Amino acid sequence: MVAPDRDGVDFYRTARHRPPAPPLRAHMARAFEGSPERWAHHFAALLTTSPDSPLHDGRWVLSPDPPLRLRPNHPQGESPGEYWRSLLVEGDPDGYIEWFIHNGSWEILPLRAMPDADDPRVKAYRKQARDGVLPPVLLWWVSGLDCHLVLDGHARLAAAIAESVEPAVLELQRTVPQDEVDSGTEQAVATYETELERFTALRAAQGPRVPDGAEFAGPALARRLDELRTAHRPTWAWPLPGGVREWDRIAREQVGEGGWEYG
Repeated sequence: MVAPDRDGVDFYRTARHRPPAPPLRAHMARAFEGSPERWAHHFAALLTTSPDSPLHDGRWVLSPDPPLRLRPNHPQGESPGEYWRSLLVEGDPDGYIEWFIHNGSWEILPLRAMPDADDPRVKAYRKQARDGVLPPVLLWWVSGLDCHLVLDGHARLAAAIAESVEPAVLELQRTVPQDEVDSGTEQAVATYETELERFTALRAAQGPRVPDGAEFAGPALARRLDELRTAHRPTWAWPLPGGVREWDRIAREQVGEGGWEYG
């Protein structure tokens, strides 16, 4: 439920989440060591076949370099463990996502309670973290929450935090439709060619003091093509199975007869 002042959203976890990937074995972690591309292909194959995958119609990007690593205004000298722990949304099973606390989409919402550092699975992953072979955490950016969800890898993220190492991360996001990519690419290339012609004419009239057109227009073209390839698009959502009646039942169980206010 979005807050009335639009500064955040309430959430409630139903304990129905099932990760799209089976447990990752140690031999695979060592075989894929240092290869985010191989992990991306591995998870992409699982996401396209798993019944628990969130994929729906559209184009999707699986990126090894999410913007979470670039959160502004975090304290200087903060350890990796402190940094990634600060991104986790608290609350189990319910809580509140504050949209302005980090001035952007910097929070991470676990889809189940984070395991303790001494959990057996976390202990196994902590050794992999120390050895530098910890598999990546799969995050899913959801536009309606304006944050990332831990789609797979709660224990791996807990291990990285416990060992205070930078976790490998893959970010899943819905991106620009192919027809928009094609038309946008044509427009961007046409703009680039027009700029080259303009600078060629200027250099012919004013001499070499006019900068080279490719140096001026090339970076803008590269940025636009990257935006077309990776820009976020809204995430689809579906009502809770059972509809309003089921939502009301859960609300009464969790917060009393008054339930939540929602529209």
